[in-house]
Amino acid sequence: MSYEGEMLKKLRMPAKKEVEEALLKILIKHNGTIKEFATGEEIVDELADVFSLNEEQRRAVLERIYKKENRIVKTPLWHRLLYRAADSLAKDKFVTRPTTTIRLTNKREWMLTEDGVDKAINLLKIPATQKDILPIKSYEVQKLVNKIKSTPSPEIYDPFENQRRKKTITKELSIRSRGFRQVVIESYDYRCSVCGLKINSPDNLYWEVEAAHIVPHSKKGKDDIWNGIALCHLHHWAFDVGWFSLTDDFKILLSTKYDRIPNNYGKTGNIDFLKGAITPNKPLVLPEIKSLNPHKASIQWHRENIFYK
Repeated sequence: MSYEGEMLKKLRMPAKKEVEEALLKILIKHNGTIKEFATGEEIVDELADVFSLNEEQRRAVLERIYKKENRIVKTPLWHRLLYRAADSLAKDKFVTRPTTTIRLTNKREWMLTEDGVDKAINLLKIPATQKDILPIKSYEVQKLVNKIKSTPSPEIYDPFENQRRKKTITKELSIRSRGFRQVVIESYDYRCSVCGLKINSPDNLYWEVEAAHIVPHSKKGKDDIWNGIALCHLHHWAFDVGWFSLTDDFKILLSTKYDRIPNNYGKTGNIDFLKGAITPNKPLVLPEIKSLNPHKASIQWHRENIFYK
């Protein structure tokens, strides 16, 4: 048995397989990415807490002689075990190594792949049907997001999907759907563009804000940023049913039918949830990158086909 193996056995450290599974689970909690296992990084202690490691297990070090410089190199044993587990996941293509991720995000992080997401949600017993609404970054989805963000807004744009949709959900369609969702809610800083609401679930798995299609999916609206807008649940519904629309310069148009709503509708106490935020001529909160704004062609279609003037 190697010196490292003897140390692991003596200190009763977790098995590498157990650490691999813990890494996959915690990657979901951290939305698909975690930092490298450097000293002082919170992720190192967070994972140690998963296994209830004692101080000796957390502080133990491996010592080896670096012959070239004739000096002793000390490596924390727990860090070493974390790296070996993550490296094993990378070999199985469940995560990408920091040396790969940095080329995509400019950050040295371990990132889930699509196969890694599938493996992790299975371990967590999250239904596969929930995958498309989880705000989890995968390497493949992030590649698509980067491509969308770097594409200039087209002058002429057709917001309709002309290709026939497949009835079965393929991996490609799932990536496209999640890429659309991720780029929209990221571009709007996870806020509703109408009321500014920004909040997520206690476990950090779900954002309240949604990526709304301007030309609806049911009408074959495209899954891309120029046919998307970030809205909270309430204002997503109000937009979809036509209570409000937008001008070409991204200001709110409120349906004249709103004045006919009974006084006890749309309110909780004295708070008017609709009209309180949906103020005529109020400008939307838009992405910092102008090329990610909704396209006028999508907005015009919504005004003419969904909005109740």
